[in-house]
This record gives sequence, C-alpha cells and structure tokens, in this order.
Amino acid sequence: MQSSWLLTPVPPGATLLYAMAQCAQCTIEETNTYLNGSPICLRCAGRLQSKADRASIEGTLIQVLADASSRAAAAHAEFIAAVDNIPSGLPHPDGTQRIQNASRKLRAARDDMKSAHSRLDSFMITGIVPED
Repeated sequence: MQSSWLLTPVPPGATLLYAMAQCAQCTIEETNTYLNGSPICLRCAGRLQSKADRASIEGTLIQVLADASSRAAAAHAEFIAAVDNIPSGLPHPDGTQRIQNASRKLRAARDDMKSAHSRLDSFMITGIVPED
C-alpha cells in the first residue's frame, strides 16, 4: 500500500524543490529519509536494530572476540614453547618447520582477533550489523 503523499499531484506551475541529504551512517547514499533528525538511507535503516537486538548482537560479537583472543593466547603459548625448546634434538629442518608452523598459526589467530575487534568496534560506533 502506497502513502497518499506519493500520489499527490504537483499543482501546475509549482516548482518541486527538495534537497537530499547524505546518509549519516554510511555517508555514501543520498536520502530524504530521516531517523531521529538524522538523514539515513533505506539500506542503513534496515540494518539498525532495536535495543534488545543490539544487546544480543553486541554480546555475540564480544563472545567472538573473546574466543579469538583465547585462540591467540593459546597460539602464542605454543609459539613460545617451540622457540624455547630450540635444542630439542630434532634434526634442523624439523625444528625450523615446527617454529614456522607455530608462527603461522599465531599470525592467523591474531588476524582473526583483529577482525573480531574491528567488527565489534564498527558495530558499537555505527550501530550497523557488520558483514560476516
């Protein structure tokens, strides 16, 4: 069902003037829709959630960050153990490979933690649900 204001004809000779504002959330699209006095495009308005949904999403993002942090801590401990155990008696290439594997695992865990932190920060600042 369409609103009646969309169907109201413009009187002959009248000039239809309106200025479109830039969306305050994404700053990409122009819009003439406002939410609490701020311009917002339909895409961003669809992403904004109620307070209950916001708390749930924030809790999920915090849990994802906590899980990523614990994986990074475990990977760090594994890396330190591999480096501290240098005179392990393993042939040189095997010991080097073990350190490289631990280093790659640590880097991947830290990248996951950085991504989780960025998603949480973005959500807390903009209120827009981050893409997976």
